[in-house]
Amino acid sequence: MKLGEALTLRSQLQVKFQQLRERLKTSAIVQEGEAPPEDPNLLLGELEAVAVELEELIARINKTNLVTSVRDGMSLTEALARRDHLGWLLGALHQVAETASVVHARYGKAELRMVRTVEVAKLRQRADHLAMERRVLDAQIQEVNWLTELAA
Repeated sequence: MKLGEALTLRSQLQVKFQQLRERLKTSAIVQEGEAPPEDPNLLLGELEAVAVELEELIARINKTNLVTSVRDGMSLTEALARRDHLGWLLGALHQVAETASVVHARYGKAELRMVRTVEVAKLRQRADHLAMERRVLDAQIQEVNWLTELAA
């Protein structure tokens, strides 16, 4: 199985786990004399089986990420951390640039005047550079995901 397939399966198992959890919640308590919509014991068994499958799959994904290189000796784990880092920084720069771009109208000289403390153009230029770096890195990660066999 390729790493990309394992990531898709992980996502599907996570959704299935959440669905089972919700079904179990609705079957966990009923009015006296009523039957639950589904057998909670069967749901518990299925929930535990999915949790075990998820644990094993996540361990294999993490192992694969550690031993797989993306570029310049950077492990896939490091590349994923870098992509997250770029995303966080990019989001913060966009937010600051948007905040600083708001024009505050003054209706009289008695109102306080708001002034920018950052250069919006430079923030946006830096954000554009980070976005490009993130796109390139993400493409490399995706390529590795679909070319790499999942570790045993």
